[in-house]
Amino acid sequence: MKLTLRVWRQKNSNTQGQLEDHQLDDVSPDSSFLEMIDDLNEKLTNEGKEPIAFDHDCREGICGMCSLVVNGVAHGQDRELIKAVTICQLHMRNFHGGETIVLEPWRAKGFPILKDLIVDRGAFDRIIQAGGFISVGTGSAPDANASPIPKKNADIAMDAAACIGCGACVAACPNASAMLFTSAKMGNLNHLPQGQTERYQRVVNMVTQMDKEGFGACTNMGECEAVCPKEINLDFIAQMNKDLITAALKGIGPTV
Repeated sequence: MKLTLRVWRQKNSNTQGQLEDHQLDDVSPDSSFLEMIDDLNEKLTNEGKEPIAFDHDCREGICGMCSLVVNGVAHGQDRELIKAVTICQLHMRNFHGGETIVLEPWRAKGFPILKDLIVDRGAFDRIIQAGGFISVGTGSAPDANASPIPKKNADIAMDAAACIGCGACVAACPNASAMLFTSAKMGNLNHLPQGQTERYQRVVNMVTQMDKEGFGACTNMGECEAVCPKEINLDFIAQMNKDLITAALKGIGPTV
């Protein structure tokens, strides 16, 4: 099928970008979205033009590297109504011949554009560094049953740990909030016995770092949950806010 791709091109974060139109005449409906971009880049290379820069790695919905807004939707809209897919899992059969597809990068102050469709998500790393860990002695692995954990808590912790840090929640939020990501990264530790010692300091430090990075506040729009490829629940934001209030009552301040 024939497609028109309207792609955001930008040399770096200090230059002005613009949308650029490209034509593809023989796109297979069975190809993935990233394979389609590969075909476009091969065409551009053969024409002596600079290929489009975009992030990718595993192409299996695991790593969270792929990060595109397709026709205004983070990770694109799956017309087969299959939820929880990353852009690398989106297939071209979701589109129609003759269609114009607009490709843009994540749009957020905390995600400065590096080039074309690639943004710097280092802010997420710094949020994790602020408190997304536990201080325990290293050595041999403890026995699996050494720390009994209620199944309910274990399930919640695993749900939170499923976050791949792709940034779709930020891209979809009208406020460019990173609260779903931040609450998930602290939620998996805060539901385990190993994470209780630093629980409230962790919350304060990670939220403080999140604010420093320039992300917006949450106003409960729910767009983040709607586009999350791992279906992280808004309940984690509610729990984070509860822990933040508790920390304030305990007089715990940031150490970052």
